[in-house]
Amino acid sequence: MKTSKAGIDFIKGYEKLKLQPYKCSGGWWTIGYGHAISKTDKPDWSITTTEAIELLERDLSKAEGAVGRYVRVRLIQNQFDALVSFTFNVGTGALQSSALRQKLNRGEYDDAASEFGRWIIAGGRRSLGLVRRREAERRLYVTHS
Repeated sequence: MKTSKAGIDFIKGYEKLKLQPYKCSGGWWTIGYGHAISKTDKPDWSITTTEAIELLERDLSKAEGAVGRYVRVRLIQNQFDALVSFTFNVGTGALQSSALRQKLNRGEYDDAASEFGRWIIAGGRRSLGLVRRREAERRLYVTHS
C-alpha cells in the first residue's frame, strides 16, 4: 500500500514545513517536514521546498515499508495512513516493538486503536502536540470510509 494524498496532507499538517534546521520536542535537529538530521550538532544549512518534498517522500517510503513488513493483517486505507503517520513520527523500531502492532497482528483492531494514546512523551515529558496528533491518528484509524 501507499499513503494516500489525504494521508500525506494529514502528516504535513503535523510536520510543518521548515526550511531551516529546528529542534523538535524530542530533541532532534530536524528540517523540512519532520526529517531528523542530527541529535547533537546543529546543521548550518537550509533546504528548498523541493528538497523538503524529496526528504518527505523518502521518509514516507521508509514508514510505508515498515508498516508493510511489520503489520500482517489486512488494512483499509485510513488505517494504513494512520499507521504511516505514527511510524513516520515515532520511528520504525517503535512500531515494530509496539503493543499497537502486536494487537493489530492478533486481529484486535479495536484494541489496537487505543494504543495510539500511549505514545505522547517527547523529551521525557508529556507533549500536548503529541496528545493531539495521536488522537487524530486514532480517529483516522477508526474511520471506515
